Amino acid sequence: MTDLFDREPDSGGPPGTPGASSDADAVMPSAGPAAPAPAPARRRGVSALPLALATVALLAGAALFLSGFSLGTRTATTPGTPATDAELFAPFWDVYDSITKSYVGDVDREKLVQGAIDGMIGALDDPYSSYMSPEELQQARESIGGEFSGVGAEVTTRPTDSATGSCATIGPTCRLVIVAPIDGSPAERADLRSGDVITAVDGRSVDGETLDEAIARIRGARGTEVTLTLVRDAGAPFDVAIVRDTIVSRQVDTRELAGGAVTYVRIASFSDNAARQFAAAIRASREQGVTKFVVDLRDNPGGFVTAARSIASQFIAEGPIYWEEAADGTQVATNAASGGAATGPEIRVAVLVNGGSASASEIVAGALQDTGRGTLVGETTFGKGTIQQWVDLTAESGGFRLTIAKWLTPDKRWIHEKGLQPDVAVPTNGTGADEPGPTGDPYIDAALGALGAAARIPALSRAA
Repeated sequence: MTDLFDREPDSGGPPGTPGASSDADAVMPSAGPAAPAPAPARRRGVSALPLALATVALLAGAALFLSGFSLGTRTATTPGTPATDAELFAPFWDVYDSITKSYVGDVDREKLVQGAIDGMIGALDDPYSSYMSPEELQQARESIGGEFSGVGAEVTTRPTDSATGSCATIGPTCRLVIVAPIDGSPAERADLRSGDVITAVDGRSVDGETLDEAIARIRGARGTEVTLTLVRDAGAPFDVAIVRDTIVSRQVDTRELAGGAVTYVRIASFSDNAARQFAAAIRASREQGVTKFVVDLRDNPGGFVTAARSIASQFIAEGPIYWEEAADGTQVATNAASGGAATGPEIRVAVLVNGGSASASEIVAGALQDTGRGTLVGETTFGKGTIQQWVDLTAESGGFRLTIAKWLTPDKRWIHEKGLQPDVAVPTNGTGADEPGPTGDPYIDAALGALGAAARIPALSRAA
């Protein structure tokens, strides 16, 4: 789904772990959210960690581009090039050889190699698979840690003729769209809104750029200014100048609803820290005798698949949380972790979702829906049903993320580009409902109704 320009990439490993990790990239993007570098050597490859077979297969080609051998030749003396592929790769080596020997001007061989990797992955035409330069990889690491420098907004790419889905290259048929500003961020203070279309950064159009390329220009050092050109509700373009700041995502927020009878828990992203905070919050509420929960996943672009499993396992005692389907069709279940704090039959859960709920959010929502452990309240979710693996390249060559699998709900539904349908739909009219309910939030009102709880709280504030 969404990727974020101040995002927490989806990952299957702890922040800062080199090598490979999995993300249900999940964005930020966006968001957000994946865990994705030593002196030049004659041969560059990936970190020596266990990788999925699909990734290993790709690396056979990546090693070819990064090997220091007899360039331009078509012989089996080129390390890393299988004899069966010698003819296939001969044009590449011929071009590389010609550039390095005959080009009039300076040649940065590292940039040539990075460009080759970028082109190879870009040829997949998959918006969730991409090469990351060393700088982009560093930004991803910052995002994974939940602290980064930028404007603090979740974005995605969307086709101009659709309110869902994603696209690879921004242009006439593909827009760069704000999903939501992060609470307390410069973007929120500047009144950036969900649905705003970003057409330019510092006066230069984003057309022709990928999501990551646009993100790289929007983000920057703390205290510097960036100007975004926006289009809102098909109106005239206007500029917004924003001073970048250090963004620290508040990952878990809890409140009491219905006079303490219901615990409301909002999850901003799916990190390992968020999973621990969520488990602690649910455990504390259970110790107070609370049996009803509202879990808010609205505008949550996803995160670590390990966090999704941990969070869902607080309510699901056993059985699959999701299935992972490899390229060959093999399906493997990821089962609930033991020790969930609220797995008893007396527990009731309402899950708030909308079009910004994606990836790891959808793993949790789909698991609770399929197992009957939760009621989905709100709107159809984003619809991102793939898992990415992040890989560090050595010799400070950056890294890449590659779609390696589909994920399916416990009932083996694939919700990619379709989303999850809510059990209780919330009618909205721009900012909420035609007639505000007791809490001022129609989603929470509907959730309390589904749980059979009366609202006795003041209105809750929400990000624009």
